[in-house]
Amino acid sequence: MKKIINYSLIIVLSITLFSCGKEKKQEETPATETSYSIDAENSSVQWTGYKTTDKVAVNGTFEEISILNMNSGSTAAASLEGLEFEIPVSSIYSKDTIRDGKLKRLFFGVMENTLSLKGKFSVKDASNGQIAISMNGLTKELPFTYGMSKDTILINATMDLNIWETQNALASIHEACLELHTGADGVSKTWDEVGITAKILTVKN
Repeated sequence: MKKIINYSLIIVLSITLFSCGKEKKQEETPATETSYSIDAENSSVQWTGYKTTDKVAVNGTFEEISILNMNSGSTAAASLEGLEFEIPVSSIYSKDTIRDGKLKRLFFGVMENTLSLKGKFSVKDASNGQIAISMNGLTKELPFTYGMSKDTILINATMDLNIWETQNALASIHEACLELHTGADGVSKTWDEVGITAKILTVKN
């Protein structure tokens, strides 16, 4: 009887130790962390130029966006930090082929080394950031504000073209569009301000 009790005790102890070891192994399994990255193919950038003294809007977009370094972050907004992109100016589109041709040749074409627009994102806080944009041979900071709509980052910015010293390019496009930029007051005006909005889709990894 004593031997039976000892054998039973050994079996119980073995089961207990095995069970504890299994539970400990499960506890040590690390939790999967969620990360986000940019979906460039489903993202878009819109621009708004202005003409006449009444500041009539002229809208357009760029049909191509290339991400130069695939980035990721713990949140959707964090995936923007350090993200670099390139937009060929040949992809400009405003639903007017004559206007698009003028912008390519007589605006961007007058600038120095501007076959494409390049930029790098920097996120400052939960609603502000800046983009280091290279255009006309210069790299300058463009401040922006942003918010979230589900998995989409909505960006708004106002670009002062004088910061990139584009006066010659502005004069060129203004001369080519003199009549088209003349308002009811008889004054022709091409604004040195461009509104930028972007919808940047993010995906969970």
